[in-house]
Amino acid sequence: MKKVIVFLSFIFLLVGCGKKSDEIVMVTEAGFAPYEFYENGEVIGVDIEISKKIADKLGKKLVIKDVAFDSIINELNSGKADFAAAGMSIDPERSEKVDFSIEYITSNQVVVVKKDSDIKSIDDIKDKRISVQLGTVADTYVTKNYKDAKINRLKKFLVAAEDVKNNCIVMDAIPANELVKSNPELKVLDGILFQDKYGMAVKKGNKELLNSINLVLEELIKDGKIDEYIIKFSE
Repeated sequence: MKKVIVFLSFIFLLVGCGKKSDEIVMVTEAGFAPYEFYENGEVIGVDIEISKKIADKLGKKLVIKDVAFDSIINELNSGKADFAAAGMSIDPERSEKVDFSIEYITSNQVVVVKKDSDIKSIDDIKDKRISVQLGTVADTYVTKNYKDAKINRLKKFLVAAEDVKNNCIVMDAIPANELVKSNPELKVLDGILFQDKYGMAVKKGNKELLNSINLVLEELIKDGKIDEYIIKFSE
């Protein structure tokens, strides 16, 4: 009986490992164009191109895992993913749970509304219904700064984007422009609500992987490749 238990435990251990030694798993939330989004059933975008370079540097095959944004840190800390690339803002609260790479993108957070909305400027949203994606820096900022607003927190970015047709949404400027491009009834209000920086994340203490990611990011930034990726996937 003891041999059977040991054997089964070994099988469960193998199943639990999941990842192959020649693979590196990148976790994201693939509804955030131009950083990560679906096209013809495939996840593409700025972060995907960068992640491919990271995988190439490590001599591994890139595996992309699409989850809800607020599950990303748990995916890293549970060992189900190696690193995260998901338009993640570097902030003190997240930095207590994961280690961040160098900053590689500056994000301007803006407000999107319907063209016929009574919200005419960013100053008008203080007591409105504001949609944000759950767990994002926009969620944190709006919660802290707009006490009189009704905050609609949605797990998926695309659901939040759809919800803007009845409200307003706080989001990154580049995806906001992509959203407006495909939804002509929407517009981006003038002005920037706040600014933050994006980084890639790894499990706390995974310095070896973090160093490799930073080397790739530094090279891509130096060569102007990240700007090229943004232009490519924003066309």
